[in-house]
Amino acid sequence: MVRFFSHCHGDGEKRDLLWQVRRCIYHGDGERRDRGGSGVRTRTTARLRLQVPRLSIRRRLSALSGGACRPTTWRHQPIALLCYFMSVSTIQQLTNRVALYRSVPTRLLSRAWGRLNGVELPNWLRRPVYTLYIWKFGVNMQEAAVEDLDHYRNLGEFFRRRLKPAVRPLCTSCCLTSPADGMILHFGRVKNSEVEQVKGVTYSLESFLGPQRSQSNEPSSSFSDLLLSSPENDLFHVVVYLSPGDYHGFHSPTDWRVELRRHFPGSLMSVSPSVAHWIKGLFCFNERVVLTGQWQHGFFSLTAVGATNVGSIRVYFDRELHTNTPHYSKGTFFDRSYVDQVLKVAGEGCVASLNKGGVVLHKGEAVGEFNLGSTIVLLFEAPKDFSFNLQPGQRIRVGEGLCSL
Repeated sequence: MVRFFSHCHGDGEKRDLLWQVRRCIYHGDGERRDRGGSGVRTRTTARLRLQVPRLSIRRRLSALSGGACRPTTWRHQPIALLCYFMSVSTIQQLTNRVALYRSVPTRLLSRAWGRLNGVELPNWLRRPVYTLYIWKFGVNMQEAAVEDLDHYRNLGEFFRRRLKPAVRPLCTSCCLTSPADGMILHFGRVKNSEVEQVKGVTYSLESFLGPQRSQSNEPSSSFSDLLLSSPENDLFHVVVYLSPGDYHGFHSPTDWRVELRRHFPGSLMSVSPSVAHWIKGLFCFNERVVLTGQWQHGFFSLTAVGATNVGSIRVYFDRELHTNTPHYSKGTFFDRSYVDQVLKVAGEGCVASLNKGGVVLHKGEAVGEFNLGSTIVLLFEAPKDFSFNLQPGQRIRVGEGLCSL
């Protein structure tokens, strides 16, 4: 263009040429006309005729391919970078939240809450406080053995209220019943020595139960095989979450014999479903009491998992058990064997006999209690055709059947 205009000597000629080029651009026909109407072809129009078809072909190809051949514009790159940094910051924020939550002194807070629960309330304050709690958590006081709110001297007694004998009928047609009132968080078959605390979030079976001795003489390839007494069986599990408004006692889910009590001191983080979704291995971090033994199909265990404000886990037949103590070493556990002992133990609502084989418990028998809501985990051996009659999120009560075996 510069070389072309350099040959034009008059200002009038330059204006005519510029006007003609502008007209060609607007009409896009490769032809331009002068003021007199005659067609004149120049180098400029020839160049425009070559460029305009190229642009139209690019647009048509882009439309036919759905925009696949269209290069990403610079305007889209900041958006992609922003999405990337937002995802990274979200992961970092979640990690920081877990670390921050685990640094909270939940054991100290739980002991303080336990002291507060033991403070006797004046008569004029009991009914308003308990009524507020009943409204907040949906407590059904018609099932309580004592419905009079003035009867409970403190919050601890109200939390550990007893039930009327007839409100929890025992399912006799099922070999395994619910150990507590609550909600079914997860259930199923144990795979690869991993157990799900909620859907998609797992924890190690070995970390949860601790080291175990083999039930059979055959060499085992995994931790799950150590617990199985027969290759014809599999391991199963079910998790029951007790909310603050539920009945806080737990019962024997079947006829079995308890041989060992293992106490894991640990954290006391919340075990609510919302927290269990974003803290992997939550049940392995928290304080828990594991009762292991044998039932009709082999290995059987019941684990009471503590939580925030649930530092007190009581087992009626074991008065030596003390939970949420001020000092403990991380990763330690304490065992007590019930084998080779002969005596009678009577507790609140529980009469368990200890013989040379361990503590004998019958289905539906009261075993212990929490000081608030928490979680019960059952891990047991059963035939491969064992199946649950449950749904995730289902509400269940003590004595209701869990399986179809």
